[in-house]
Amino acid sequence: MRHDEWIDITVPIRTGMVRWPGDPEVRVDRVQDLHRGDSCNVSRLVLGTHTGTHMDPPLHYLADGEGLDRMPLSVGIGPARVIDILDTHAITPHELLGCEIQPGERILFKTQNSARCWKTDRFVEDFVALSRPAAEYLATTGVLLVGVDYLSVGPFRDDGAEVHRILLAAGIWIVEGLDLSRVRPGHYELVCLPLRIADADGAPARAALRKR
Repeated sequence: MRHDEWIDITVPIRTGMVRWPGDPEVRVDRVQDLHRGDSCNVSRLVLGTHTGTHMDPPLHYLADGEGLDRMPLSVGIGPARVIDILDTHAITPHELLGCEIQPGERILFKTQNSARCWKTDRFVEDFVALSRPAAEYLATTGVLLVGVDYLSVGPFRDDGAEVHRILLAAGIWIVEGLDLSRVRPGHYELVCLPLRIADADGAPARAALRKR
């Protein structure tokens, strides 16, 4: 891989892909098809706003928070750091305290999720997520963005909603559903731009990294 090569860390959207329990089923249907004699190919998308690789704005969990359409483009474009998490159960302050996380950073956490969870269309309940104490710690650091490699920054049970609220209330934008399996820990350039949907509580995004 060349030093200047962009690495796509986006999970492709496709019919039947894994989704958060209770979210809309994902369907991509070809409604006009050249092979059927139509003049062009046109598809219909049926999906939730938190499908695959996507971003969470404050409005996702904060009633008076900003929608995703008001996210500054600079949030998703700029230097980022990929941090390797060794704990197979949760992201905890124990690992974060030695990372010297600085204000304004974009932090992407690579866990065993990238190699394990995306191999199945069955929802994996025991994915590695931020613990509440880790979220509380990150809220004090002044980071700009936090990214994770499965469908939620918080765990499936217990503190999942509260982890979101802690980060979003601290002004931290969230990107979820990344695939970091081809990415080594280190410093990168990040481009991550969600669809601009008016007053959106979330939206799918395309994300890529390039080694700095």
